Amino acid sequence: MTDDDIARITAEHLISTPLRSADLLFVFGQRRGEKEIIAAAVDLWQRRLFRHAIVSGGPTQGNPRTECSIIKDGMVAGGVPAELILEEHHATNPGENGLLSLPIIDAALGRAAIKSVICLGKICTARRYPMTLQRHWPEVEKMLVTVNPYAVPVDLWHTDPLFRHRVLTEYAKIAPYKAQGFIADWP
Repeated sequence: MTDDDIARITAEHLISTPLRSADLLFVFGQRRGEKEIIAAAVDLWQRRLFRHAIVSGGPTQGNPRTECSIIKDGMVAGGVPAELILEEHHATNPGENGLLSLPIIDAALGRAAIKSVICLGKICTARRYPMTLQRHWPEVEKMLVTVNPYAVPVDLWHTDPLFRHRVLTEYAKIAPYKAQGFIADWP
């Protein structure tokens, strides 16, 4: 991999956006980095950057307790009111997070009432989170916050074998997922 490849992937994929207060925080569940996800969600709540949240994620990696349960419990322990957190307990990937969560959001809040969403997830999958929502919910404004559960800073992702592997694996999914209609261009 060349320096140009590293710079392109960093600029295109390992992104975040400016934040402003949003109607909904959309937490994409995961096992690696759950503590960082919880801390980021609590921080966003303390900064009053969302009114409602949905946590999406099912049982994974042999753990019968869902990602949703673990993350929601951590958010509540950190001060986010439980009644403001919607739950989706079946998704096993970002595409399912979007598809399975939208009916829950619609039933509880009405999708039309949601004008802005902050996507929260792990840095290695960064761009795919809002691209997933763009495919299924294009009319809502999307912002992005990511966490880094790896041992090196984001700008050094290519120097850590595990971080590098995860970034390259996730980045490689973008073109085929777009071609298959799972995600859409964003922004």
